[in-house]
This record gives sequence, C-alpha cells and structure tokens, in this order.
Amino acid sequence: MKKVLVLAEVRDGQLRNVSLEALTAAQALAEGGEIVAGVFGADAATHAVTLGQHGASTVYTADHTALAQYTPDAYVQALTQLIELASPDAVVLGHTAIGRDIAPRVAARLGFGLVSDVTGVEAGPVFIRPIYAGKATQTRKFVDGTTFITIRPNNIAIGAADPSKTAVVVPVELEIKDLRTIVKEVVRKTSGKVDLSEAKVVISGGRGVKSADGFQPLYDLAEVLGAAVGASRGACDADYCDYSMQIGQTGKVVTPDLYIACGISGAIQHLAGMSSSKVIVAINKDPEAPIFQVADYGIVGDLFEVLPLLTAEFKKVLV
Repeated sequence: MKKVLVLAEVRDGQLRNVSLEALTAAQALAEGGEIVAGVFGADAATHAVTLGQHGASTVYTADHTALAQYTPDAYVQALTQLIELASPDAVVLGHTAIGRDIAPRVAARLGFGLVSDVTGVEAGPVFIRPIYAGKATQTRKFVDGTTFITIRPNNIAIGAADPSKTAVVVPVELEIKDLRTIVKEVVRKTSGKVDLSEAKVVISGGRGVKSADGFQPLYDLAEVLGAAVGASRGACDADYCDYSMQIGQTGKVVTPDLYIACGISGAIQHLAGMSSSKVIVAINKDPEAPIFQVADYGIVGDLFEVLPLLTAEFKKVLV
C-alpha cells in the first residue's frame, strides 16, 4: 500500500475536473493505501468537501499571498514543502499549463521520476501515454523510487462521489521567499465560457472560416451544445482568432467526447492535438481533405450552410 499526494488545481474559484481525474488515478496508484490532496490559495479549504468525497482522506491547504496567482517560483517552493511534509510515494497532477510547468521542476529538484501526459493507469502500476503525435502509445513503469505523474484531461473517468466520506483539513504554513516574479495583473484571452482543455464538446475552425466573423456560426452552435470553440494554427496565423484557441502539436491537446472540425484540412500538426477525441465530425468542401481519414462522420459541404442547419436542429432537441 502506498501514500499518494494529489495537487488539486483551482481556476477562478472552481476546482478543475482534471483534479478529480487525478484522484481516480491516485486510487489505482495507492493500491488500497492513503490518498491526500493539496490545494493552494485563499479559498483552498472550500474544496475539501469535494476532494474528500472523491477519495482524499486529508486535504492540506495553504493560504499565502504569493500563491494567489500561479508563479513557478512560488509554486515550486510550496509543492516541495508539501511533499516534504506529506512524504508520499507518488505525486499526481493534471497535465495542464501549471502541471506541465511545475512537475518537471519539482521532480528534478527532489530527484523523482516523472511520467507526463498519462492517459491511462493499469495494475502494476503501468502508465500509458501517447507518443509520436498520438500515432502510438507507450507503457512505462517505475521499478523504484517516488513517482511523479501528470494526467491528461478528459482521459480518466472521474469516480463517483461518496457523500459519506469526509477529509480532514490541515492548514499548513509555507515559507515562500526570494521570488523573482510577481503577478500584478492577469489578462485572460479565452475561447469562450467553457474551458477548452476540459470541454466535452469542441467545435474548431480552420482557414475555411475565411475571417474572424466566420467563427460566429461556430459560436452559435457552441452556445446550443455547451461547447468550447477552438481553432487550427492556420486560422490563428491568419489572425482570424487568438492563439489561446489553437489546437494542435504547438497548441492545446484536447480529448472531448465530440470534436467538430469546420473548414480544417487536417494537417498532421493539428491531428496531434485532437485525434484522440472519442467522436470526430468533419465538415469540409473538399472531399479529399485529410481530415476525413480520421473522422468518424464526414459532411462534404460549405460550413456556412451546414452549421446553421445543425444549430437549428440541435435547438429543436436541446433547447
């Protein structure tokens, strides 16, 4: 039996879904042992109930002014001290912007092993992760030492909450010093109301949208489906949208239940960011577009004609 520490991530006061996925992965790693969680920020204690219902027996909370916004210096110090306090056999984080940044820093500092971008955990434990832009999968296992894992969002099913379970809240005092950076203001550029990396439905546009205004039909459909809107690099390079919306090898990696590609040809760099989606629907005027080779369903047609029809039909069913 092992002790597993999960660093829960909070955005805009809300606990991110990937933190609950990390708790599910932690149960496989713990092998019947103890699961503890850590949360940073002023409202950290408010998430203890949810974390407890999903398997954490103890929740360490750290309220420090330097942790109000993410900075590598502050979070590296905080997580290092938390690990020294909890003495876990494994540490699990989400493979988010924060997780990708902090995990290798702390793992290197403490001499831990690290497996990143994990999409599955099997008995052993054995970790499954995609390689070669998603064309193949790799299985990895640690023979000895502390394990550091980052979990790709939307790949590990969240376990059912157990209302009978509660977590012990332990406030901890952390020493944060010698910071090289201080966040004075956060200006967000988002793709919509839904977090792109955790969205269950993603509607993405490419050069075929033709302009910034061409994204409006995508937003209309997204509003009906409760979806996030993304883009190919081509659309971003053409200045149709912000790069925060980019999906692909040099952008975000998404794994939604439904991915609708609109006016996207299907370059390998884009496929690397969305090919693991459970269901892919492609809309393109070119019947020879490479995107159709990976799509489960394809519509050969003008997206400006197809999307309004889809939106109208979905409104009849969902609204």
